[in-house]
Amino acid sequence: MTIFFSLLVLAICIILVHLLIKYRLHFLPESVAVVSLGILMGAFIKIIEAQKLANWKEEEMFRPNMFFLLLLPPIIFESGYSLHKGNFFQNIGSITLFSVFGTAISAFIVGGGIYFLGQADVIYKLNMTDSFAFGSLISAVDPVATIAIFNALNVDPVLNMLVFGESILNDAVSIVLTNTAEGLTRENMSDVSGWQTFLQALGYFLKMFFGSAALGTLTGLISALVLKHIDLRKTPSLEFGMMIIFAYLPYGLAEGISLSGIMAILFSGIVMSHYTHHNLSPVTQILMQQTLRTVAFMCETCVFAFLGLSIFSFPHKFEMSFVIWCIVLVLFGRAVNIFPLSYLLNFFRDHKITPKMMFIMWFSGLRGAIPYALSLHLGLEPIEKRQLIGTTTIIIVLFTILLLGGGTMPLIRLIDIEDSKARRKNKKDINLSKTEKMGNTIESEHLSELTEEEYEAQYIKRQDLKGFMWFDAKYLNPFFTRRLTQEDLHHGRIQMKTLTNKWYEEVRQGPSGSEDDEQELL
Repeated sequence: MTIFFSLLVLAICIILVHLLIKYRLHFLPESVAVVSLGILMGAFIKIIEAQKLANWKEEEMFRPNMFFLLLLPPIIFESGYSLHKGNFFQNIGSITLFSVFGTAISAFIVGGGIYFLGQADVIYKLNMTDSFAFGSLISAVDPVATIAIFNALNVDPVLNMLVFGESILNDAVSIVLTNTAEGLTRENMSDVSGWQTFLQALGYFLKMFFGSAALGTLTGLISALVLKHIDLRKTPSLEFGMMIIFAYLPYGLAEGISLSGIMAILFSGIVMSHYTHHNLSPVTQILMQQTLRTVAFMCETCVFAFLGLSIFSFPHKFEMSFVIWCIVLVLFGRAVNIFPLSYLLNFFRDHKITPKMMFIMWFSGLRGAIPYALSLHLGLEPIEKRQLIGTTTIIIVLFTILLLGGGTMPLIRLIDIEDSKARRKNKKDINLSKTEKMGNTIESEHLSELTEEEYEAQYIKRQDLKGFMWFDAKYLNPFFTRRLTQEDLHHGRIQMKTLTNKWYEEVRQGPSGSEDDEQELL
């Protein structure tokens, strides 16, 4: 019954997203719509249970283990796999500063604020490790609305990459920080000084971060070599199966040796997209890209729907002072993360981050699926402490998604008047539909097939490549990726043409197929 209920919720959410796209409700982020639907469904189920018509308490409960084993890995892998690697590697220093140091700053401010306010008896009292664990989990941001707005406004692609790259690495860093705090909670730290605790936490974090990243990178490089030297291009089903295995392999291995599976699968996705993807046949390239997007969409939608349902299914402990102070600390921690680091980066950047963009980045630091799942995963004692953190996390996530996410569009129109006028002249609307944007495009960098001569002309002889980008183009890319012959390119074109012709034949043979319909399709 649980499987049926989950699939039913997912199906209703897919229909909702379709209606948003069909009726061009582009101003409404899909996450806001799905969470709102989940709230309505939770209220409806509560009414049914109150009338004793049915009992779906077991079905509507969200299980953290299901999230970390089944739902989160595809989301993280797809975000790494769909990354635009050029801008990412060129801005890796800035992205790392935002995602690692910025997230740590936010976690320390929120965690430290909660701890000291608790010691002053202003709010519910938590110990140091529990406070830091909560500060870490609530620092994971999900700025989907911001990225969609940046795309619609045609802002500098480097700035877009800073926000997108920060959001991707931020999730993994937040999970590692939370696991670090949990590890300290499980150990007996009563005889250890604060400085020793900090050093132990730092060592654990560095081991988890760099160890997991190295494992994911190594797995991605091995997959590139395997698919370079074992030619599966003529059997796309085997090729696709091998890619799926390598996609999940680093997660299982990292968790098995007590590292972070999420960090490993993220870096594996980035490396596999940069090298392994170009060893695939054109059919498998498209299949891999669209399959990952579909699975990630379904996983995200499922989590947001259950987030709305949790308002009525989760045993809550609500304390007004704790919630208000946590919201204040979250907003303040995000501000201390964004503004000082942006000003610092502007000293070293040609593309400056303007104060207007800083404010938009701060305002749209939405909390999403990961803080919610992490809060349910925390094994805190007593049970009322776990319920308090869970309830507070749900309120903060809903506050940021519904109020800040819903207010992003009016904010843009308020502070970006000139661009708004230009968009009205061009009849260009801001489109916050992540699904529609992904469905309308197949990224050109994911469909590149270059011969040796074409690769040399396009990359190696370019004068603007510096540092790692030059080293990668000169040595790493030729070593890990296949340079195609003219015969390989010819076979790929035949493969795609055969599939296309087969589809057109089936359309013509269908009940509505006609010459006029075919001309309209063409």
